[in-house]
Amino acid sequence: MRGISMFRSIQIKLIMMVLLLILIAVQLIGVYFISTMKNSLINSFTTNLNVQANLLTTLLSSDNKDAKDADSQAGTSATLSALVSTFFSNSGAEIQVLDASGRVLATSTAKASQQSNIGRKNTSLLVSRALQGVRDNEEEIIEEDNTRSKVIVKPIFSNGKIVGAIYIVASMKELYKTMEGINRTFVSATLIALGLTAILGVLLAGTITSPIKALTRQASAVAEGRFDERVPVFGQDEIGQLSVAFNDMTDRLSDALSINEEEKEKLASILSNMSDGVLATDELGRVIVTNRRAREMLGFTEPKDGMTLSEALEIDKDPIASTLKGQESSLLLNRMLDDQEEDLVFRVTLTPIRSRDKGVAGAIAVLQDVTEMEKLEQSRREFVANVSHELRTPLTTIKSYAEALDDGALDEPPLADRFVGVIRSETERMIRLVTDLLHLSRFDSRRNQLRRQKTDLTEMLEEVVDRFSFQLRQKAITVSVKVEKQLQTALLDRDGIDQVLDNLVSNAIKYTLDGGSIDISAKDNNAGQLAIAIKDTGIGIPKKDLNRIFERFYRVDKARSRNMGGTGLGLSIAREIVRAHGGSISLDSESNVGTVVTVLLPIVPEGSETA
Repeated sequence: MRGISMFRSIQIKLIMMVLLLILIAVQLIGVYFISTMKNSLINSFTTNLNVQANLLTTLLSSDNKDAKDADSQAGTSATLSALVSTFFSNSGAEIQVLDASGRVLATSTAKASQQSNIGRKNTSLLVSRALQGVRDNEEEIIEEDNTRSKVIVKPIFSNGKIVGAIYIVASMKELYKTMEGINRTFVSATLIALGLTAILGVLLAGTITSPIKALTRQASAVAEGRFDERVPVFGQDEIGQLSVAFNDMTDRLSDALSINEEEKEKLASILSNMSDGVLATDELGRVIVTNRRAREMLGFTEPKDGMTLSEALEIDKDPIASTLKGQESSLLLNRMLDDQEEDLVFRVTLTPIRSRDKGVAGAIAVLQDVTEMEKLEQSRREFVANVSHELRTPLTTIKSYAEALDDGALDEPPLADRFVGVIRSETERMIRLVTDLLHLSRFDSRRNQLRRQKTDLTEMLEEVVDRFSFQLRQKAITVSVKVEKQLQTALLDRDGIDQVLDNLVSNAIKYTLDGGSIDISAKDNNAGQLAIAIKDTGIGIPKKDLNRIFERFYRVDKARSRNMGGTGLGLSIAREIVRAHGGSISLDSESNVGTVVTVLLPIVPEGSETA
């Protein structure tokens, strides 16, 4: 395995490639060179033999002519042997002189085995061809000792007739030794060239692979999130340009990831602090992202693994399936959580997440808490109904009594006076109702300006008691007023606070039985606030009504309150006046025990606000 992995290295691949290219090139050159050299040596060897053979045939042809003239010297074996021996003494070749029938007349060697061939017929095919007049007769033969020899046979002409032939056998042993030496030299040179090429290949491949290894290390570092490292630049070549481009890409990628992380943090912060709940799903409808508000609204800490959006919202799967098909939808949900006393109302908006490649890649559910909105809408409907009811009752009464007067009651003075009194009473009631509504309208539009003035608290509370002295005497209710000494004066909107106190004292008198008591006190609550408390021993208010007692037109006992002349707006107006002062009003009550209403007002130092 290590060897296989080594051959996967680009450095080894480059070296092997260069070595193979060099080896193939050298082999091709060597084959061509050696082949050319061999052919050249053989051709030179053959040409030399042919020149010598042609010269010898010329000499022998002259000798034959002389033999005809001098009959005593012609054709003797001794003379021919001496001639060919002298002619080829340095060539190492064997020469045979043959007559016209192919018999050996003379030989160039003095060996007994060769001398014994004299007088015998040479049956070689080349000899037969030469005696037939063919001039170019040559071939290579392999001797018994595996050496190559060159055979050349030339015809001898005399007066245009073939009178014999020259048979030459020359050993090519030295030629092939020379070729073997050349081959050995070439192989050695090839091995040396490959060795040097390998060394140079290692050095050259290192100049290529070192930057590539540095790029690989940098790419691994970038993949692991380390962007502070840089690739060294070794030159201005293509690899150097690649290194510069890679470093630039690393910087840009680092900046892009930083921006992406910032955007991700912003998105996470936005999701976390949104007043609306957000849930995101994948393409199968499984919840993958939730924000804190969504978890609070749905009442779980983290979505379970594999939880679908329909399970999280506890709704039917059809709206989710439609959203995953690309349709937007919206629905209202009522949810009762464990720590809530009343139902929460959510508006769920389902929107598909679209992807360029996949189409719809998921869905987003946005949860809006519309509980308060629904309450306001319900309050608005109730307000309209209450105003209509409050106005319809006196108007009906006025209409009926006016019709009675018109029908003849005017002719009876006592009855007419009573009817007119009822009409006047109902008209005043409508005027009080409209006046209270105008007060609330001014507070809602913030057009009611406070006019603070220095107010004596003891005087203010005693005047309130004086205004209700007649009602108090009628019901035999005792009243006590207590003001701390250090709170003699305060900066207040006297008219507004008088209206608040009149309303609270009036309610205390209405719902306190004969012979009861009312305590009015003013003190500093050690929190920089003036606390005015009205405590009575009346019938009290049931706990179920305490949370709604300050709502407009809300009455605990509707029939009794209306008979007592109330509009159901007094406590609402009192709360708005106190809020305009920057204070608060609270009510604590117990049925058949009594009620305590506490008004908290900020103590404004003198000179901080003009009267």
